[in-house]
Amino acid sequence: MVSFGSTLEGVDQPGAGQRTPDGLHSGQDRWQSAIYLLALAVSIAVWFIAVRFPLWLDETGSYWQISAGFSQIWPRRFATLSFPAYSYVLWLWSKLFGTGEIAFRSLSILAMLAATWLLYRAAREIFDRDCALVAVTAFCLNPIVVFASIDVRPYAFGILATNAAIYILFRLRRDHSNLLAMLFGVAAACILYFHLIFGAILPALILGFIFVKWGDRRVFWRQLGFALLAFALAFLPLIPQILYLLHTAGTHVYEPAPDLQRLVAAFLPTWAWVYFGAAALLVFAVTTLLTRLKARSKRGESPNLIGLAAERWRIPVIATLALVPIFILFGVSVATPMHLFIARHRLVAVPGLALCWALLLSAFRPRIVRLLFWAAFVAGITYSNCTAPFSRVHGYTWKFALDLAEKNASIDNAPVLICSDFPESDYAPLPVDSPGKSIFFAQLSYYPLSVPVVPLPRALNSVAMEAGTRFLKQAEEKHERFLALAFYKSYPTLEWLWHSAEGSYSVRKLTVSNGITVLEFDPRSNLVP
Repeated sequence: MVSFGSTLEGVDQPGAGQRTPDGLHSGQDRWQSAIYLLALAVSIAVWFIAVRFPLWLDETGSYWQISAGFSQIWPRRFATLSFPAYSYVLWLWSKLFGTGEIAFRSLSILAMLAATWLLYRAAREIFDRDCALVAVTAFCLNPIVVFASIDVRPYAFGILATNAAIYILFRLRRDHSNLLAMLFGVAAACILYFHLIFGAILPALILGFIFVKWGDRRVFWRQLGFALLAFALAFLPLIPQILYLLHTAGTHVYEPAPDLQRLVAAFLPTWAWVYFGAAALLVFAVTTLLTRLKARSKRGESPNLIGLAAERWRIPVIATLALVPIFILFGVSVATPMHLFIARHRLVAVPGLALCWALLLSAFRPRIVRLLFWAAFVAGITYSNCTAPFSRVHGYTWKFALDLAEKNASIDNAPVLICSDFPESDYAPLPVDSPGKSIFFAQLSYYPLSVPVVPLPRALNSVAMEAGTRFLKQAEEKHERFLALAFYKSYPTLEWLWHSAEGSYSVRKLTVSNGITVLEFDPRSNLVP
């Protein structure tokens, strides 16, 4: 079946508009395609660098969601920001393949591979094969995709639904069926089932639909009606979760409000040499464009100001998919208490940014120049990803600190004070018994401790000081040794405990692992004079 992109006038394919002798370009096409496929394979291989790293905090939250069994997934849904569609998939996966780190991460890898395939199909609707491979390679090499591809959270499935909606959107350009329009509405709603924040892409999909279908008003209104109807029906179960998110917006603050510098950084790579590469790319593209326009003017042809072989609708659609989600996340983060402008949320804009790369490189002439530039670019990005100091680290994990605490405290069953690493813990009651059963201490559900655990909130507030004072009084009466653990956001609590106990305890720092400090408090009465 010939894709829509291959039927466009002037598409960059051998023999477009004319017959080419058999085998004339077959050898050249094969080795060029092989290099593009090799670049794609290398970009996917980058995902696996940190695949063996222990689960980090938020990943243990995903395990906590399913740890009490299938029946408890739905009651626990309000502890997270998303509808528990991913949790049900993860629960089923764990029953089939176990709960190990590699097993969990394999699920996200498969979802991201499927998302990559759908993006390729979407790109083939508007580009030739080479540029479609450029788009998916740029997608796979994006640092946010590299992180999300092995992350035990719903982001890979969210981008899978996003790419499905984009693919259907491009198919609607040449398909007038009501069924496809309804599938478009359902796919758009499915994005929200995996992550509500990914709803930032919905205005871009609506604008894209207008750009794609506005040429035929009768078909436009008919398909729009069916798409909205399907979306509304699929959207209904999400309403309680969205209302809960709005009512608790001030409690889900992980970062400060972004500034313009972070907005610019969302569009450009962070490595200095990539900035140089992007500038070189722009200069070369402009030079190539001017050369082509000059050649066409000599032949008496009407110049295409973009210099790209495609219908004009694809340019605003691609720009919309890339820009609108980022600006929405930035605007919401600046104007409201919900600071959503973080890397994992900007994943929703990565497919549009990848298509922008393909759009830009489609201006390169001849094809061999495009291939050489892209191969060098991919090689540079891959080398940077493989040699980066934290390339083998996936987030920060509590595993090593908890392992040390277990080994140390189990000697005499010493209690362990742990500050929650979730900001929501500052606004809700802390668990009295079995902290591992609370989302605020999800790390204990996957990496449990056998010794008593005393929970504390994340911030040094009145609740933390009251609970800490009460515990210190009891520990001093028993002459009891204890440990305290906290991520760096809770270091003020550790300092307060240190100063509060230094009259009766000798305090020793055992380790700092992944930003998590472990302190040992030993009663001075136990020390040998």
